[in-house]
Amino acid sequence: MIEEYQDSSQERHIKKTKKHGSRILMVFVALLFSGIFFFFGFSIGKNQQSAPVSFDLAVVENKEGNDEVDFALFWDVWDLVKEKYVDHDSLEAQDMINGAINGMLSATGDPYTVFLDEDQFAALNEELNGSFEGIGAEVGIKDGILTIVTPLEDSPAQLAGLRPGDKVVEIEDESTADMSIDEAVDRMRGEKGTELHLKIFREDDDGMMDAHEITVVRDTIHIDSVRVEFLEDDIAHVKLIQFGEDTIKEFNRIIAEVRQKKTKGVVLDMRNDPGGILHTAVVIASKFLPNNAVVVMEEDAQGKRTNLYTTGTHPLLDMPVVVLINEGSASASEILAGALRDNREDVVIVGAQSFGKGSVQELIPTSAKTAAKITVAKWLTPNGEQINEVGITPDVEVKYTNDDFENDNDPQLDRAIEIMKEKLGQE
Repeated sequence: MIEEYQDSSQERHIKKTKKHGSRILMVFVALLFSGIFFFFGFSIGKNQQSAPVSFDLAVVENKEGNDEVDFALFWDVWDLVKEKYVDHDSLEAQDMINGAINGMLSATGDPYTVFLDEDQFAALNEELNGSFEGIGAEVGIKDGILTIVTPLEDSPAQLAGLRPGDKVVEIEDESTADMSIDEAVDRMRGEKGTELHLKIFREDDDGMMDAHEITVVRDTIHIDSVRVEFLEDDIAHVKLIQFGEDTIKEFNRIIAEVRQKKTKGVVLDMRNDPGGILHTAVVIASKFLPNNAVVVMEEDAQGKRTNLYTTGTHPLLDMPVVVLINEGSASASEILAGALRDNREDVVIVGAQSFGKGSVQELIPTSAKTAAKITVAKWLTPNGEQINEVGITPDVEVKYTNDDFENDNDPQLDRAIEIMKEKLGQE
């Protein structure tokens, strides 16, 4: 912190007398002692930069009321831990501060409002760049329980048998009951080739919860954005895997292929899509919707709503579309599904209820290597329906059973193709 000091002085006419000379001497001595004290204080401070500062009398105004928060309590506990904790010599001051910040943010009760330390911030940047080492699973908190939102396509998590909706109760024999999302992600990530042991609860076909022990071998995760498979009857099966940095470019490439092959209908598959960048969702929605259509509403803490509208060209506006979602569809994929449903009467949504992650996080750097991720708004569909903790309800619900999973059946995709054929007037 740089502080500026500005001297204030007044012009004086000083007579060269003994009386005034003695005053000058007194001033000089005072300045000399001040300089000495400043030098020693500066030297001590420079050598003890990591030492905690005592704010015994500090108070902070409670902005929610008229009370004041006594900050001395914080420093009292700080001193107690440094003095009494059995391994106090191993404590790192910065780790204690980071823990205090996380505790403050956890008081919001929002699992997505978190502090990212140096390691977590670096890991997030790796993920946004499309490559990292781990198991390849998106996790969230649902009903207070750490939950697999979705395993990424062809990831170690998917290959090991993890599924959307699995409740993770233990990571390496450690309970997840009090873990934040970022703490859980830290424990799941690791070097390629190492094993991760999870205990999960999964709902069976009768609605009962079964316990499973699952071992995942970590690997380097490369995240694709979008894939396409051209089916018979001039139907394109477009699989949106995530809304990343390169998704718009890849989606434009697929649109060109769809046009070249004279495709008549698109099955837009967003099952197990954990979401991603909001702007990407708006641009992709714009491909299917007319000018000035509302894609999503943002509602802030004061209840003020801001509409985000379609942009660019709309090459798929007249293309018949069937949308696939499931429990692993979250965030941006829910926004896209809601936008298509609310703006086009001919769109049919097939599958299962989506995850229900409808809040907006702003990533705010707090230093060159750390950041705070804070929920600043909620997403609503164009018709004003809440997404958060609710999700998107399909028009046609199709269950995906354990037998389907084990036998590589896909009744949800099959039903979506049937509906598309009906739209196209085919049998």
